[in-house]
Amino acid sequence: MAERSERGWNPVLEGADADRALETVCRIADALPPPGQVDGGDPGLAGGDAGVALLHAWLARAGMGAAEAAGPYLDAAVDALAARPLPTALYGGFSGVAWSAELFQGDAGDDGDDFNAEIDDALLTHLGQSPWTTHYDLVSGPVGLAVYALERLPRPAGAALLERVVARLEETAVPVPGGGLAWHTARDLLPEYQRPAYTRGHYNLGVAHGVPGVVAVLGQVCAAGVATERARPLLRGAVEWLLAQELPPDSPSRFAYSVAPDTPPSPSRAAWCYGDPGIAAALLVAARGAGEEAWEREALRIARSAARRPEADAGVVDAGICHGAAGLALVYHRIFQATGDEELGEAARAWVRRTLEMRKPGEGVAGYRAWGPARGGGDPAWQDDAGLLTGAAGVALTLLAAATPVEPEWDRFLLVSSRFC
Repeated sequence: MAERSERGWNPVLEGADADRALETVCRIADALPPPGQVDGGDPGLAGGDAGVALLHAWLARAGMGAAEAAGPYLDAAVDALAARPLPTALYGGFSGVAWSAELFQGDAGDDGDDFNAEIDDALLTHLGQSPWTTHYDLVSGPVGLAVYALERLPRPAGAALLERVVARLEETAVPVPGGGLAWHTARDLLPEYQRPAYTRGHYNLGVAHGVPGVVAVLGQVCAAGVATERARPLLRGAVEWLLAQELPPDSPSRFAYSVAPDTPPSPSRAAWCYGDPGIAAALLVAARGAGEEAWEREALRIARSAARRPEADAGVVDAGICHGAAGLALVYHRIFQATGDEELGEAARAWVRRTLEMRKPGEGVAGYRAWGPARGGGDPAWQDDAGLLTGAAGVALTLLAAATPVEPEWDRFLLVSSRFC
């Protein structure tokens, strides 16, 4: 097993490739909407001001911008919290804005100020609901709130929040015939277009909405030493079930999108949100957090298999992090950084280059457009998107990580890295 690098963050680009990537980063930064106008005024982490603030913060870390440039975006996001009600969700709600603020705020013990204390109280109340009857996932459920709570450690509120997350995951875990634990998504929690296919719901296999997100979070909870006596059995059961879902060797992907009694498993595209790359990254985080070398070997095997998948068969259409080329570049880069596996380093380089090739000057945000469901509903379409998860800001942050020695700690919200392992 390859050893983890101790030499800091290792960029995968150099020379002309790095120069091209950094030029693209600058063009994206210059093309972003002003504060308060990202995605029509969205303050959120995934698609709005809070995510764009992170780009400017990391540009400053790389010596490519002023730290002050991030402030107005974060201020706009925080102001929105006072102006209108937002859900608790990490990706589209107030916990994501607070998580971004936590990255800027640092250790509040220096001056005694803690701007997120009221957020902690609100989330503790929210997570006190039992029985839990809504989403459990990373995007909008307790898994995502655990990402915020992990960032709050070692504050007592961070530990209290994680204990409640573990309690909610414990009460919603489903023992599965054949072994292991999984988390069920009921039919009425699915998007309308999925309900006819999943009449009894399903067990989601994507990091964004499914069991792999639970695995990554529980691994970090164990690494942080919080509620380990409850978290570790849940983690073992989840990993047992997840690995048992692997498809036959001749399948285009190792894992399907989901598992359901009414629908045969369908091979997944290669992406962070769904598919083998995201699963490999989540499992590696869990393995490192729990000290399980066998899981790490499985994660590396899955990642190598995904990296060998031909580009034409990967299902990649656009450049964004969620389901695009930049997301694959970032995932493979993270696993390369953690393990030193050169095959994954080369896969990261290849997908960074593909991300650069996708740019079409004169279109979208500095040449990038996103493919996805139309805002407000409707069929997928090409659209301008400045945001972090699916848009140009995320592309820029990924390119910055590929070309500079500045670690992309912001990617903890994707569960592909951890403060604790």
